[in-house]
Amino acid sequence: MIYIIMGVSGCGKSSLGMFLSEKLGWPLHEGDNFHPQANIDKMSRGEPLTDQDRLPWLLKLHEVIESERCSGSDALVACSALKRQYRQILLHGSKALTSSSNPYPDILPPSSPDVCFVFLHGDYNFIHQRMVARRGHYMKADLLRSQFDSLEPPLDDENVLSLDIRKSIADMAAEVEKHIVSSKSAAANL
Repeated sequence: MIYIIMGVSGCGKSSLGMFLSEKLGWPLHEGDNFHPQANIDKMSRGEPLTDQDRLPWLLKLHEVIESERCSGSDALVACSALKRQYRQILLHGSKALTSSSNPYPDILPPSSPDVCFVFLHGDYNFIHQRMVARRGHYMKADLLRSQFDSLEPPLDDENVLSLDIRKSIADMAAEVEKHIVSSKSAAANL
């Protein structure tokens, strides 16, 4: 199974990912580490990323996810995946892009049985306070509004586990672990 921990910046994706990685012994692929330098520079200047800026980053993460899926390994990925199309790119790579060769990307399945999105959701003011308090991250708190404006919360057909970030990391991790056990049990009964 691949669990993609997603949500706006400052919601706790990395913290939950590190906690789960240590507890489960699964590798964690931190999405921030896959951004091209141009994206990091842009965010450091307080400029929101465009869809075009995010595309190379999403395609790199798709490669990581595919590599883990093909190896049959369990893994965690932490990345924003704000829009449905971004999540489709993570699952299907360039096949999810609208182009002359693929004019109907919406016909791709919205989910995969071996990939679960863990959507960390919370209130803008709560997350903004967290971002203002954190140090050393290139993503500035004043970019949070642009992320909320872009956010398309995942739908049920995307194989999603939604978690309220007001819960503790340990409580959220327990919910993810329960989901893992349930998913693996259901897969074994197929």
